[in-house]
Amino acid sequence: MAVPKFFEFFEAFLQAINDDELHSAKEVRSIIAKDMNLSDAELSEMLPSGTQRTFDNRVGWARTYLNKAGLIETPLRGKYRITASGKSALSSGNKIDLAYLEQSSSFNEFHGLSVQGTVIEPTAENDESPMEVLESAYKKVTTALASQLMDEVMKLTPVEFERLVVKLLLKMGYGSGIEEAGMVTQQSNDGGIDGIIKEDQLGFSHIYIQAKQWAVDQTVGRQEIQRFVGALQGQQAQKGLFITTAKYSSNAIQYANNLLGVKVVLVDGSALTRLMIKHNVGVSIEEVYEVKRIDSDFFEEI
Repeated sequence: MAVPKFFEFFEAFLQAINDDELHSAKEVRSIIAKDMNLSDAELSEMLPSGTQRTFDNRVGWARTYLNKAGLIETPLRGKYRITASGKSALSSGNKIDLAYLEQSSSFNEFHGLSVQGTVIEPTAENDESPMEVLESAYKKVTTALASQLMDEVMKLTPVEFERLVVKLLLKMGYGSGIEEAGMVTQQSNDGGIDGIIKEDQLGFSHIYIQAKQWAVDQTVGRQEIQRFVGALQGQQAQKGLFITTAKYSSNAIQYANNLLGVKVVLVDGSALTRLMIKHNVGVSIEEVYEVKRIDSDFFEEI
């Protein structure tokens, strides 16, 4: 018997946590494996890349889909609990599959950005080349990862978020080779500055940071940027980074772009997750694929 498809784990996942308690991913996998009577051989099956168990991968995707459909929640990092909607799904008698999840508008919005499974194959209706299919799938996986990453970022405390921003900048190379290059300022006396990055050994240049952990659908307006510029002037600073999980209004962007004497860079939630993924902050490499082509020069020189 093969390992069930990821969507075949939906109901098993809900059943495993149908006790109103918080469960870790490891606990859920253990319960599912026992309830579904999966053999050691099935549990040991690896993805083609050999980097992860197929079972772990598919249960993980089931968890993501159930979460986006609102059938489970993650009140704490790495801990999962069934929701009222999840209980209703189990008691409804309906088959819990992709069609059931598509009753959720939030799931449909997410599902358009996700991928179903780990094997990429063009269908009869798809006229894209295999390379185009691969590239498209990579973009979808990355977008889904960004969505999951933002979910985790929003669970951080404000202080943890500020630390994350400083760690990201250090990982990007700012303050490289400088002792204690990055710091989070004291909350009680930060003067509108949440963090500071030293750019040179002697401290001639600093980047001052404002970090706003706002809801992703909120908008940072021009007034917030103006206040930040005032805080920079109070520090006699010339470089500022305003980074948020939300987005910016057009007026805020225009104001920042037209400043004289001070440079303020704006990073919104979308750019934040892209940078975290690019610089491996809060994520780890799961798969590495090498795509090769014919070396025409080799054959011409034989």
